[in-house]
Amino acid sequence: MSEPTNAAGGGQEQPPLVINFQYARDVSFEAPHAPGIYMEMRSAPEISVNVDVQAHPIDEGRGLYEVRLKLGAEGKLGEKVAFIAELDYGAAVTVNASEDHRYPLLLVEAPRHMFPFARNILADMTRDGGFPPIVLQPIDFVALFRQRVQAAQQAKQAAGTPPAGGGNGGAA
Repeated sequence: MSEPTNAAGGGQEQPPLVINFQYARDVSFEAPHAPGIYMEMRSAPEISVNVDVQAHPIDEGRGLYEVRLKLGAEGKLGEKVAFIAELDYGAAVTVNASEDHRYPLLLVEAPRHMFPFARNILADMTRDGGFPPIVLQPIDFVALFRQRVQAAQQAKQAAGTPPAGGGNGGAA
C-alpha cells in the first residue's frame, strides 16, 4: 500500500473535499454610537447582511486551498448606525477532484460546511455587543456560485474574449 490516504483501511478512495481546519481570520465589531444608541433603541435594529466567498491556492499541486467566507452585518436605527459586525472566516481544505469539480467544491461545498460556525460567531458577536443576536438563515451557495459564473462570462464577453475555452474551471 504505497498510496497515502486520509481514511482508515488503506486503499480507499479519498473524499472529494476534506476540511483540514477552520479559523477566524479577522473579527470586528463596532458600536459607533454607544452607549447612547442603547438608550434610543426601542426595537431591534434594521439589519443588512453581505456575504462573499473566496478561494485561493495554498499548494495547488497537493490540492490544498484556503476558502474564506466573509460575513458583514450592519444594524441601523433610522439613519444612525447601531453596529457594524464583520467576520472573515477561513478554512484550509484539500480537494481531491478533477478541475471541472474543483470550483464548485471550493465555492459551494466548503462554505456550506463552514457556515454554521461562522453564523454562530456572528450571532455571539452581536449579542455580546448588546444587540439582539443575528441568526442568519441558510445561504444558497449554489445561487452565489451561479451568479459568479454568469458575471465572469458576461465580463469575458464584454472584453471581447470568446466564452469557450479552458482556464478557470468555473463553468456551470
